[in-house]
Amino acid sequence: MAISEQPSKLSLPQTNPGVATVLEYLIIKFPYIEAQTWRQRITDGKVHRHDGSLITTQSLFQPQQRIYYYREVENEPSIPFKETIIFQDQHILVAYKPHFLAVTPGGIYVNECLQNRLRLSTGIETLQALHRLDRVTAGLVIFSVNPVSLHLYHHLFETRQIHKTYQAIAKVSDGENLIGQEWEIKNRIVQSEPRFRMRVTEGEANSHTMIRCLKQSSQKALFELNPITGKTHQLRVHMQALGWPILNDKYYPQLQPLSADNYSAPLQLLAKELQFIDPVTRHPRRFGYDSNLSLN
Repeated sequence: MAISEQPSKLSLPQTNPGVATVLEYLIIKFPYIEAQTWRQRITDGKVHRHDGSLITTQSLFQPQQRIYYYREVENEPSIPFKETIIFQDQHILVAYKPHFLAVTPGGIYVNECLQNRLRLSTGIETLQALHRLDRVTAGLVIFSVNPVSLHLYHHLFETRQIHKTYQAIAKVSDGENLIGQEWEIKNRIVQSEPRFRMRVTEGEANSHTMIRCLKQSSQKALFELNPITGKTHQLRVHMQALGWPILNDKYYPQLQPLSADNYSAPLQLLAKELQFIDPVTRHPRRFGYDSNLSLN
């Protein structure tokens, strides 16, 4: 049994959903976790308030109260790839996340995630991811290391003031000459079935990506992608819409059967570069990852 070294945080809602205790709320909030599991976590002292005082099975529900709990999973996989710190100052840390490593705890991963690894290696308990990458995507992630300035950097992502550049590789037909061509994709992306997949539908566009072909071999091509918006799986869906789904994608165009990670065939998607005006110094910032995806 793996127990998270860092607690997960939950803020109770302003409107009471019809419960008397914190325990009752946790049970309806997480229907996929058995009620007995929550009772045992509380009994074991694994659920507490912001001040460290323990929640009991009789603790009353209080709107907007912050609750902290320690997640646990059996047989947490160990990801055999290392992260790299690209930059660090008193406000932010920029790190390269390898394929298959989650950014934050989720699912069967409680300790094997980039945020927890960096907290352990740097000793910075307040380190907080400012944005996300899919677990199967590699690339740059920015973290806040200073709670005082966290909101300033988070605002950059909320207001789309971060210019992002990705690389992707897709299979192409022999004879297609794509090098130098550009595409602008605008469409409406909504949840599909199962709910973790997305699809394009009719209606007002809520997603926008610029795509350009950089290199090409006989059967594959390297693309540069600049997302203007940040919908879930946007780049993967937009590449599929062009007829070139990203290589080794288990979700698109067809959902593949659930299987163990194939470390020799990662999703060919890389968050390559981040640019923005630093909200503290007001100076331009540019962070890039040195390596490119390879067509070989």
